[in-house]
Amino acid sequence: MNKPLYKRVLLKLSGEALMGEQFFGIEHLACKKIALSIKEVYALGLEVGVVVGGGNIFRGSQAAEFEFSRTPADHIGMLATTINGLVLQQSLAALGVESRVMSALGDAVVEKYVWSHAMDYMQKGIVVIFVGGTGNPYFTTDTAAALRASEMQAEIILKATKVDGIYSDDPKKNPLAKKYLSLSYTEVLTKRLNVMDAAAIALCRENQIPIYVFNLFEEGSLKKAICFLEGGTLVTGDNE
Repeated sequence: MNKPLYKRVLLKLSGEALMGEQFFGIEHLACKKIALSIKEVYALGLEVGVVVGGGNIFRGSQAAEFEFSRTPADHIGMLATTINGLVLQQSLAALGVESRVMSALGDAVVEKYVWSHAMDYMQKGIVVIFVGGTGNPYFTTDTAAALRASEMQAEIILKATKVDGIYSDDPKKNPLAKKYLSLSYTEVLTKRLNVMDAAAIALCRENQIPIYVFNLFEEGSLKKAICFLEGGTLVTGDNE
């Protein structure tokens, strides 16, 4: 029997995860696969929070390309995460998994994020999908994940990617890139490995929240991560 190592986890999804093999937008098969992975670990009795990005629709970093000011560009990106959160919620609902979408922005179509309400949902076994980033421009959804994990007292952040861990270089471009099985927060920062932005890593280090980086699209990878910490890279305290 597979027994989870944790009771409460925070899953960080990029917006790109929802677009599957497309170059933009949302692919229903990718959404269904993600929802099935969440259902699989939800069935183990875990309390699950999810922070989703919006890069499949718009990134605040595209401000210069569009000749936009950075602040409204980030606002567009935050709204993109709301779309993704609603799509994920409906994908989970189709599988019989109850979830709530909570926004840092406060939106008529989703619930406004309130810490005590989110904690109550998670304790009741309801998946909580956090959207709107931190609610402030100039902060990434990685930082939002570190913030929500800290607030929800999550035991680990599961950073879902398209590669099976952290490498010394891009393994798709450099076949000699070295995979790390474990790293400290300081090593991630000093080696500039670009796993999460520096603010997110610093917040995780301050609150001693480990980060596990894994390939979401490998069969059963989320369950393996939660039950065995198998297949990816673990980032923990400098003295662990």
